[in-house]
Amino acid sequence: MNAEAAMAIAVPAAVLGAAGFGLATAAQQRATKEVEVSRTLSPKLLVELLRRPMWLLGLLATVVALILQLVALAFGPIAVVQPLLVTGVTFAAGFSALLARRRPDPLILLGALCCAAGLSAFLLLARPSSAGADDHIDLASGLPLAIALAALVVGCLVYAATVEHPSRVLALALATGVLYGVTAGLMKVVTGQLRTGLDEPFQHLALYVVCIIGPMGFLLSQNTFQQGRLVSPAVAVITSVDPVIGVLIGVSWLGESLVTSPAMLAGECFAALVVVAGIAFIVARGSHLLHRLETEDTVRITEHRARSAFG
Repeated sequence: MNAEAAMAIAVPAAVLGAAGFGLATAAQQRATKEVEVSRTLSPKLLVELLRRPMWLLGLLATVVALILQLVALAFGPIAVVQPLLVTGVTFAAGFSALLARRRPDPLILLGALCCAAGLSAFLLLARPSSAGADDHIDLASGLPLAIALAALVVGCLVYAATVEHPSRVLALALATGVLYGVTAGLMKVVTGQLRTGLDEPFQHLALYVVCIIGPMGFLLSQNTFQQGRLVSPAVAVITSVDPVIGVLIGVSWLGESLVTSPAMLAGECFAALVVVAGIAFIVARGSHLLHRLETEDTVRITEHRARSAFG
């Protein structure tokens, strides 16, 4: 299959996967609010959530989205597939508003569209290619990145466990995004190995690491959704970190390439800044909406107490 035909399969599959992840995020974030807050990475949370139909809907959407992501990774470079997941911010905001029976916040959607525009420009300029890519990870060359990512995840978890501040949710989201990006990189390796034979992945380390890191990332995402009142800021962090890690793994471990001429590199950096600006705007807007919700809750509680006192 030529590159154009492969991309014609990979890109729609990645976008549909992003939509699936957006629906899963909205449904799971809503369901996690209905159960008791659990410790980070505690399996007890999943046991409680299994009784919630809304969470089961999110689980089904996650499975479908993962299948679509695997299809996309089988046909396209990870440097294309993972950045397309940034569109999940838009889908998550829309589905979250739909499930809550309210209109999506227009400024959140504007930030999401900004992310999508920057992403489209980046992909057009960078033109990621998997020509010459290797399906086997060179552990020696990837060890510094692996150590740095592990340290980042541990640091985020320690911060979230020891600091009582709203930013702890973003720390959990950052750790989730890193685990998702690493999982995607390893899944790319596994899909490549499957071309050799159905038993080939079982002879390599990547599959077994996915079976550990993947569930950890999923469980951590549920902790993240449970801790935050608004889904958009956390999703913005997760879906922005995920592709960054995916591109790093694709270029440094899997031999994928990007166009890096001076002019194109300048354009890619500008497009990346547009994506970062969109994400920062979503986080800022989410913080503003959260503050407004907290103020409304305070006023509502005060009025209720006043009515009770004079009732």
